[in-house]
Amino acid sequence: MIEKTLKSYFGYTHFRPLQEAVIRHILARKDALVLMPTGGGKSICYQLPALLMEGTAIVVSPLISLMKDQVESLQNNGIIARALNSGCDETTNANIRFECRQGRVKLLYISPERLLLETNYLLKDIKVSLFAIDEAHCISQWGHDFRPEYTQLNVLRRQFPDVPIVALTATADKITREDIVRQLELRDPQTFISSFDRPNLSLDVRRGYQQKEKLRTLFEFIRRHRGESGIVYCMSRNTTEKVAEKLEEQGIRTAVYHAGLSVRQRDEAQEDFINDRVQVVCATIAFGMGIDKSNVRWVVHYNLPKSIESYYQEIGRAGRDGLPSDTLLFYSIGDIVLLKKFAQESNQQDINEEKLRRMEQYAEADICRRRILLNYFGETTDHDCGNCDVCRNPPQRFDGTVIVQKALSGIARTGEQVGTRTLIDLLRGSVSQEVIEKGYDKLKTYGVGRDIPGRDWQDYLLQMLNLGYFEIAYNEGNRLKITEAGRKVLFGHERAELVVIRREERVVRTAGKKGKPAYTLVEPTLSPAFFEGEDPHLFEALRQLRKRLADQQAIPAYLVLSDKTLHQLATVRPVTLAAFGEVSGIGEFKKEKYGKDFLEVITQFVR
Repeated sequence: MIEKTLKSYFGYTHFRPLQEAVIRHILARKDALVLMPTGGGKSICYQLPALLMEGTAIVVSPLISLMKDQVESLQNNGIIARALNSGCDETTNANIRFECRQGRVKLLYISPERLLLETNYLLKDIKVSLFAIDEAHCISQWGHDFRPEYTQLNVLRRQFPDVPIVALTATADKITREDIVRQLELRDPQTFISSFDRPNLSLDVRRGYQQKEKLRTLFEFIRRHRGESGIVYCMSRNTTEKVAEKLEEQGIRTAVYHAGLSVRQRDEAQEDFINDRVQVVCATIAFGMGIDKSNVRWVVHYNLPKSIESYYQEIGRAGRDGLPSDTLLFYSIGDIVLLKKFAQESNQQDINEEKLRRMEQYAEADICRRRILLNYFGETTDHDCGNCDVCRNPPQRFDGTVIVQKALSGIARTGEQVGTRTLIDLLRGSVSQEVIEKGYDKLKTYGVGRDIPGRDWQDYLLQMLNLGYFEIAYNEGNRLKITEAGRKVLFGHERAELVVIRREERVVRTAGKKGKPAYTLVEPTLSPAFFEGEDPHLFEALRQLRKRLADQQAIPAYLVLSDKTLHQLATVRPVTLAAFGEVSGIGEFKKEKYGKDFLEVITQFVR
């Protein structure tokens, strides 16, 4: 029965790992904690049981935007789903409550705040089949996105003791998992942990880049992804605005999304992105977007994230359909200084500092990055991934003792009173205001590193920081302090090895006229073939048809059919309705609704 429901509503003939086990467990009315990576198929774990169980499944979700995406997707599969939240007017919410009391709604999405208001009212008047707590890590202070309103959800167990509860998250370490079980008061729950490996995602890290170099690399990265949707995460609202402005100057259609915008502006940005009216959205790392868009092909972190959990969840926005997708992370010593400051000013200083240290270690690693990610979430593998920058280009090391001694000498001769920027000015022999005012131009170390470019000094200092040769006194204006390990190198007792800096130098055509973009990024004439035997011309024709059908219904194109399904259609080229319905991702509802239109286009290519 569950296999038939899977194909009928969702269009799949096979479950992903652990899905079937979770579904059968919930159907037995037992509690569960489910950990699956973003794009790993968590939603079906509660959506399918909701279809088979009597009553309405209540899904607790923290983001209105995410609820909207989920509800639209379910409705486009022929499933009656609704969202009860502050984004709807009271008339709409009243109609939704009426539908629920009539027993017509199979899944009701609701925010934790609204849930608490409805616990003694609507929920008492309807048959609740199950509770699904999405983004369950939000309940724990140890989680990366703690939300106080989630901590009151234990009311569900007390008021609905016989209703099964399933908690779901993509990112939770061991201590967070234990906290979720305790706070939700789950009864003898079984914990299902899927592999966190997302082999379709490439992992790439670039360190020490200055702003112009970061932008140049970003432009080139997007140029290689012409017409493909992507997200750029930035640390601050100001950076988000500036990066978006630079992308627009390059002819790249870009939206901005951060907490400083009005609800209307954020909704417009998200709508433009999911409906492919813009190619890129720039968003702050600190603000969740709730994007459920399946065909995001790349994610860039313009700054270092605050934790591996945040990083993993954000890169998980790419390649949700399982097709190859790219991720790129920039970071610099300035990012670490600022994030360290944020951590020290937070209410959970020790926790946040430790999470930041783990993020730094990942970014600085010279071993397979995927192995580090998997290990962080308690998963081990005995082989390198071959799909990260370290695997593709193992680092070379050299004796950097003299370079380290020059930098540490500069710190020592200033009485450990300088930050990184002034130290670089000193080593480079720059005539900056602080160098002259403090008399640093009279020191023996003034200009000893002028043969090394400033951007390379940024990189070397970052390596020295992570090797423990100096530390940053964040409570003393970010001054640099030499450590005991650093003194051993400074006084010649130990050698220091540094990693050779390798940068792909890219020649960027400069603008001929003011305001003219160096790049003109156009829509691709053909999308790359992902399957052997695929007809790329047919794929493009199918994609155009999908866009027309989506526009007619005012829904995102990926809700009609996913990119992966389009690629399969362009490979298999079915010519009958029955054969069309056999393609993965096409259920009964979509077969009847869209089959005729797609078959007309396919038939033109197989004559």
